[in-house]
Amino acid sequence: MHKFSNLTIPTLFNESVERFGERPALAFVGCKPLTYNMLQKQVHAIMAFLEDRGIEPGDRVAILSSNMPNWGAAFFAIASMGVVVVPILPDFSEDEVANVLQHSEAKAIFVSDSLKKKVSLEGNNLKIVIRIDDFSVIEGEETIKIDNDAKPAKEYSVKEDDLLSIIYTSGTTGKSKGVMLIHRNICSNASASRTIQEINEYDRFLSVLPLSHTYENTIGFILPIICGSSIHYISKPPTPAILLPALKEVKPTLMLTVPLIIEKIYKSKVMPAFTDKWATRVLYSVPILRKKFNALAGKKLKQTFGGELKFFGIGGAKLNKTVEKFLIEAKFPYAIGYGLTETSPLLAGMAPFKSKLQSTGPILEGVSIKIDNPGKLTGEGEILAKGPNVMKGYYKEPELTKEVFTEDGWFKTGDLGIVDADNYLFIRGRSKNVILGPSGENIFPEDIESIINNFKHVVESLVISQKGKLVALVHFDKKEIEEQYKHVKDEVSDKCEELHMELRDYVNSKVNRFSKIHLVKPQETEFVKTATKKIKRFLYSKDED
Repeated sequence: MHKFSNLTIPTLFNESVERFGERPALAFVGCKPLTYNMLQKQVHAIMAFLEDRGIEPGDRVAILSSNMPNWGAAFFAIASMGVVVVPILPDFSEDEVANVLQHSEAKAIFVSDSLKKKVSLEGNNLKIVIRIDDFSVIEGEETIKIDNDAKPAKEYSVKEDDLLSIIYTSGTTGKSKGVMLIHRNICSNASASRTIQEINEYDRFLSVLPLSHTYENTIGFILPIICGSSIHYISKPPTPAILLPALKEVKPTLMLTVPLIIEKIYKSKVMPAFTDKWATRVLYSVPILRKKFNALAGKKLKQTFGGELKFFGIGGAKLNKTVEKFLIEAKFPYAIGYGLTETSPLLAGMAPFKSKLQSTGPILEGVSIKIDNPGKLTGEGEILAKGPNVMKGYYKEPELTKEVFTEDGWFKTGDLGIVDADNYLFIRGRSKNVILGPSGENIFPEDIESIINNFKHVVESLVISQKGKLVALVHFDKKEIEEQYKHVKDEVSDKCEELHMELRDYVNSKVNRFSKIHLVKPQETEFVKTATKKIKRFLYSKDED
């Protein structure tokens, strides 16, 4: 495994260019890729342009763009100058974008055509707006393009503890915070991730998650680049109609996703095949036959993903237990990881076929984890982390930073979990999400939600406490229900009422006495989510006492 001379982005990038120069690096699906040498030339041209515009080390430059090869070129150019990258999530609202630009004091922004309407030049420090699609700048009546043959005039000395990026999280708990990650944070995390899965210059990544999120940025971008792999981007949102031909074209060997993607496939494609007909439903209920059915379904699933997949990473939220059991029996090469933006992100992760049900895998090499104040009976406690990947702090928020570190320097993740004898980590849930039962019992809403989400016609759910009772907010698939009951004389609304009662009884038959649902409330629209498709709980979980 290649050892880097130091852990900075320019070092990692330039050493990859030396080793893999003519190999493909970044491409749109179906288009000619940029080789590592071509990418370096583009990086130099952008650096020269930013120099001419007076951008200096320590300045902040934002990127607000959908995924594309030019995103990567802009990132490497900014970071190679010792300038701080401020990646902005594409689904941030205009107000959130304005807040990030103002708070970070960004002097320039690379923005894609599709998102330009979200950027205002008022109330911030912006001097330059660069169209990332073709690296052109509109100044007055004039359109200026970057000189593709230009090279930077200065040499830059970037150090491991220099600030690399400020990442604004739109978390599940409210206000966005600017996470400060230094070069060592992200570079050490990408480098250590190579111990989970062997990756080489012949591997192909298909990217479907936003590059401005740490998960995709470190594991789906920096990691493949340091291994000489190629990364392929889709030019449109990855709906099934766009994704399926892309999978066929690229035949990816590695992909990173969130649980929602594989859970949707399982619910819409796998389950109906086994449960729609009475005969197959009966056969599927026999464990030995179910395993054979699932193994066949796994082969089909691998073909859907292009037939050459060796690593299907799942992170960002907890994977449904039933879906994970299916993936194990299907012999599908899934891998679970766990981390936070504040930890660059990975803290634990496992390779395909080394899974333990509902575990996030072993603790990552070079990272230390301990369980704070473990319960006497369960061994559960808050997960604390230390390592070269742990953030410098929250930008302009010294008090908030102090709150998330212990006095002896451990980062408080806010997640509850246990570590077993094999060093495998198991997450129980967010400490902020835990609901206290009538006698002080810890109720983990995520566990109840995973049961609800396996029920027919359920798209997603959220369990909250209202007036001391557990209430399930459930988003049902209305079209599915109407389709099923269109020949029934009763009103669809009556059927929905029956469905709510049936769901409540189903859940309550599977949980302990203090986790029983008192009421099912339909949620008419989809829940608002973060970039990794976690529901923003704070919007729904106010107790109505």
